Amino acid sequence: MPTTNMLGRFRPGRLVATPAVLEVVPRNELMNAFYRHLRCDWGDTCDHDRNLNNQALLTGDRLFSVYHSANDIKFWIITESDRSATTILLPEDY
Repeated sequence: MPTTNMLGRFRPGRLVATPAVLEVVPRNELMNAFYRHLRCDWGDTCDHDRNLNNQALLTGDRLFSVYHSANDIKFWIITESDRSATTILLPEDY
């Protein structure tokens, strides 16, 4: 089975979002961020986390991205290390 998909460099698994993020961030913004995550555009992560993500593409560790909505709400996208699921959530949902 290939390790990538048509949109990015890894398989995201099942996509889920918390109720809280769905209430405050428009879905089109969530999906745009999700596609960025799939393309390894880690959003507003710090250099350390960006480097960890790039290494995780090789080692199979967890992937973590940070984005902001148009109305400046911070949200995260996390892909599990086993690539079974990707979750979109607010930091306070963690």
